[in-house]
Amino acid sequence: MEQKLTLQQKLLQKLSPQQIQVIKLLEIPTMQLEQRIKKELEENPVLELESDNPSSLDDSGNQEGEDNRDVDNEEFSMDDYYEDEEIPTYKLNTNNFSKDDKYIDVPFSVGTTFHEFLYEQLGMVSLSEEEQELAEYIIGNIDDDGYLRRDLMSISDDLAFNMNLDVPEEKLEVILKSIQELDPPGIGARDLRECLMLQLKRKEGKAYDLAKAIVKDFFVEFTKKHYDKIRAKLELSEEELKAGIDQVLKLNPKPGSSYSNPLNKSNQHIVPDFILDNLDGELNLSLNQRNVPNLIINDTYQDMLRNLSANQKEQKNSKEAALFVKQKIDSAKWFIDAIQQRQTTLLLTMSEIISFQKEYFQEGDETKLRPMILKDIAERTNLDISTISRVSNSKYIQTHFGIYPLKYFFSEGMQKDDGEEVSTREIKKILQDCIGNEDKHKPLTDEKLAQILKEKSYNIARRTVAKYREQLGIPVARLRKEL
Repeated sequence: MEQKLTLQQKLLQKLSPQQIQVIKLLEIPTMQLEQRIKKELEENPVLELESDNPSSLDDSGNQEGEDNRDVDNEEFSMDDYYEDEEIPTYKLNTNNFSKDDKYIDVPFSVGTTFHEFLYEQLGMVSLSEEEQELAEYIIGNIDDDGYLRRDLMSISDDLAFNMNLDVPEEKLEVILKSIQELDPPGIGARDLRECLMLQLKRKEGKAYDLAKAIVKDFFVEFTKKHYDKIRAKLELSEEELKAGIDQVLKLNPKPGSSYSNPLNKSNQHIVPDFILDNLDGELNLSLNQRNVPNLIINDTYQDMLRNLSANQKEQKNSKEAALFVKQKIDSAKWFIDAIQQRQTTLLLTMSEIISFQKEYFQEGDETKLRPMILKDIAERTNLDISTISRVSNSKYIQTHFGIYPLKYFFSEGMQKDDGEEVSTREIKKILQDCIGNEDKHKPLTDEKLAQILKEKSYNIARRTVAKYREQLGIPVARLRKEL
């Protein structure tokens, strides 16, 4: 083979480290930005908070209105030599409170987990030591909803491998029956049908007997709401069937969720990235900077760099030290610039979104939302579509009518019969209203919904109605039917 050397010229576009840093900061919301800044402060000693710098003090030498006391010069005082017994009692009492002040005692609460609640009940069940150990193992496999998702054969295999215990499936079944007698009712079920039956077994009455028959023999028809088939086979009137169905609907499909532990709840708190105030019709947008501190470069390291640069000719190690400090200072400058670029880009993008949807933000009426896609805002801001996508991802805005994700304001559009362009969100709102006000005995089908929309000048096909309905999480008409 003959080898040849060729010279080829190519034009490539590569992102600099600073650009990559800006892109990464654009993607994260305010909550994560606070953590990102803390991490950078820990890794780069050159960075510091503006509030920690003496140069940020005001003319009087105070910072944020606080007294600037020279604590270092007051290393001790004569009061330190007095013993507690020699201090008069009246000097230890304070009266710096008002009668209007409210004092609320916060009680100390100790929580119990759902599984601990089950373990405690095992002590009241007559079990041998071996059965107690097996029961605890089975409870450990019950999930937070109260279901035993694993089959007993798999649990038997686990006991053989992990605990060297040869326990037949039949014995585990007997122990499981004992666990299913614990509270809350329905615990330890392997599927929804068994869960409902366990709850119904503890209830008595004619209506509950009918509910047991429905769950036991007609569970598939019940889940698919084929009520006519159940009525025909059981020879029931509509009122009798409704009484039995109502008892089933009152049962808890997730019995584990009924045991609430306030200490174990993982509530997700949304921190808005933007705050929009409506002041007499004037919209005022601001960034949420509550937990985002101002960053500056430590003056000590800049002085150190100047000294090292002046001495690098005399000392060989000074050059390496100066290079290290310079890299840290450059990294700090890049990070501060990236934060500033992030704030500017966020404000620019959100301002254009508000300008585009001004009528909606003033009134909060969902029908006022105009069709808007990423390209529309990209053209108005002269930014790339990918940048707009990063800004709108995982960001929230607080308005006078609620907190919304930025993605909520983006939607495709379609034309009505009169040529007016409307947002698909407006169509979904009409669908929700129609389904919400429908007769549940005769719910509206997708064909009927398409006909209603057509009467309102929204010429939409049935399959499109079905797609919007699924996006709203609304089931088909048959599953919305009630007796």
